[in-house]
Amino acid sequence: MEFDLATVKLPLMARFGIALFLMLLVPHLTARLRIPLVVGYILVGVVLGPHGVSVLPERGEVANFFAELGKLLLMFFVGLEVDLRLFRENRTRAFLFGVVTFSLPMLAGTAVGLAFGYGTVSAILIGSLLASHTLIAYPMVAAAGLGKLPSVNVTVGATILTDMASLLVLALCVTTHRTGFEWMSLLRQLAELAFFIFVMVGILGRVGRWVFDKAGRSEGASFTLMLMIVAFGSCLAELLNLEGILGAFLAGLAVNEAVRGTSAKEKIEFIGNQFFVPAFFVVTGFLVDMKLFVETVVSTPGMVAAIVLGLIGSKWLAAQAVGHAWKYPAAERGLMGSLTMPQVAATLAAALVGYQAMNKAGERLLDQPMLNTVLVLVIVTSVVGPILTERYIRRCGAQAAPSPAHPVLGRARTGIEG
Repeated sequence: MEFDLATVKLPLMARFGIALFLMLLVPHLTARLRIPLVVGYILVGVVLGPHGVSVLPERGEVANFFAELGKLLLMFFVGLEVDLRLFRENRTRAFLFGVVTFSLPMLAGTAVGLAFGYGTVSAILIGSLLASHTLIAYPMVAAAGLGKLPSVNVTVGATILTDMASLLVLALCVTTHRTGFEWMSLLRQLAELAFFIFVMVGILGRVGRWVFDKAGRSEGASFTLMLMIVAFGSCLAELLNLEGILGAFLAGLAVNEAVRGTSAKEKIEFIGNQFFVPAFFVVTGFLVDMKLFVETVVSTPGMVAAIVLGLIGSKWLAAQAVGHAWKYPAAERGLMGSLTMPQVAATLAAALVGYQAMNKAGERLLDQPMLNTVLVLVIVTSVVGPILTERYIRRCGAQAAPSPAHPVLGRARTGIEG
């Protein structure tokens, strides 16, 4: 007899309390087990979700709202944390490395998608998922005193390009899947993207700085303004048939320098990272049916291995090729490769958008097996990447100091995502 906690009819606040207790417990367990906190939150979602013990309200609107806001705030924080000064200082090399570390995984992922029977649009989206990266180990490098290395600065700067390009590919793929491919439609979409980027970075950036200067002197006002900007960016993106996460990311870039170092920024990050962002990962775990997850890994081990090895190999090759061209030492080339390897926040958010996108025939852009494969990719790379980073930190001759724990990503604090 199966046990379904949903049939017990627990009060809503009791369910909420159970969820909060597990979210409080997870950081301690993941720290002891030395696994990324993101993985812990996803597992909580698996346990609490409809395929687990079903600790869910009868209606999921509240959980879905928290998750949606968490997803948007996560991408907003990504934009906020990108160091634009470092990017400007190394923009030429950062741009070139960004092109290479985006293109090689993009080609690898697209080839894997096509090889395993996915359509062209789905395969291109799979490629874009591999092309981005999450610098979850960057604080380890900074704590070791290596943050000012040219190779590290170039890697950080390249993240902006890979983030932007991956999200743009996502927007194009979703639109094409829903309405079909037409050259005029593609050109119109590109024009809308260009207009949207101009509005968000060119106009909203200037207006946002002015508004923060005039009206954002109190913490409450600054906090509210940042939420309004996230909402504005997300709504404008959706009005243009783009994804809300692109609007949230560009909103973060737009007000990046205006709010850097303010107490309001710290508070919205604290609230977001402690509650809303974990809610996104937990609700993502609701989608995971462990039976189907295991079946995916067992029945399609070739696809899972191809995706994981394709990502690791292409990111490594990109770092080695560019590092050799610029005569970086072997340890620094390894550091570049290990930093660009992890796939976490934006990869998971984009994969979820692809899974939820349906065309008129009711076909998903990404199916359940690919979503499960992306989850395997997230788990493997978020563990392997920091381990390799720690190894290359030692090879660079630095003694790493203890780095602060990120409330969501675990051992290393970040927000720089791709």
